[in-house]
Amino acid sequence: MTPLPPAKQFDWSNLAIRAASALVLVPATVAAVWFGGWPFLLLISVGVALLSIEWAGMTAPKAPIRVLSAVLVGVLAGVFLIYLRYVPLAWAAMALGAGVAAFIARRVAERPADAAFGVVYIGVPCLALVWLRGTPDGALWVLMLFAVTWAADIAAFLVGSVLKGPKLWPRFSPNKTWSGFVGGLAAATCAGAGCSILFGEVMGPVTGAVIGFTGGLATMGGDLWESMLKRRFGVKDSGDLIPGHGGLLDRVDGLMFAVLVVALARLAEFFT
Repeated sequence: MTPLPPAKQFDWSNLAIRAASALVLVPATVAAVWFGGWPFLLLISVGVALLSIEWAGMTAPKAPIRVLSAVLVGVLAGVFLIYLRYVPLAWAAMALGAGVAAFIARRVAERPADAAFGVVYIGVPCLALVWLRGTPDGALWVLMLFAVTWAADIAAFLVGSVLKGPKLWPRFSPNKTWSGFVGGLAAATCAGAGCSILFGEVMGPVTGAVIGFTGGLATMGGDLWESMLKRRFGVKDSGDLIPGHGGLLDRVDGLMFAVLVVALARLAEFFT
């Protein structure tokens, strides 16, 4: 396992950079979710492109362009199909894209499993997110997803940085603490309950709190998973796109797991 540089210590200047980045990105993201249609599809497509670039850069340094192209096409095919509500066909297209990406990676002497996993890792959350936005009251569900994820991330960062204490999993993520984990989980639960109250009849506060709690757990799990991946590939950040945050993959790692929880909760409502 490739050693990484020592973990950075918390400082308020880094928090200021993070806040400034959020002030630019959050309004644009919320607006695209709220209006839906082509602005939302454009947001997802740009996100897929940037995530594919970062994934290829991390996992296929000898031939990043070819692996990037394969991952990008595989994921975007599924995204456009599920946007048009061809749900089974979308998942089939993504599975086919994973196979094609593996084949191309093998041809250029890169690891086929990493290329195929990139299509699945990026594609499954993106397809779930597009499907979720297309359901009745989908904009409110996606906004709750973002609220839960952002609350978990921000609270974990602040509480863990201020209170410190025992490390959560020092082998893979030396900055994360148990205090941050608990703080993030509490904030996510409150965010879920708060959104349910704010959105009225969409769901009850208990349901919102449960979704917030499980979504918070998924957010923490996604963050740790991304840390393990970066350790495996010997990189500190997936990229340097967002000041104070690193790459886009660093920013949405928790969201990629949490969207599956919220999408499953939404799907369960159709059967109750």
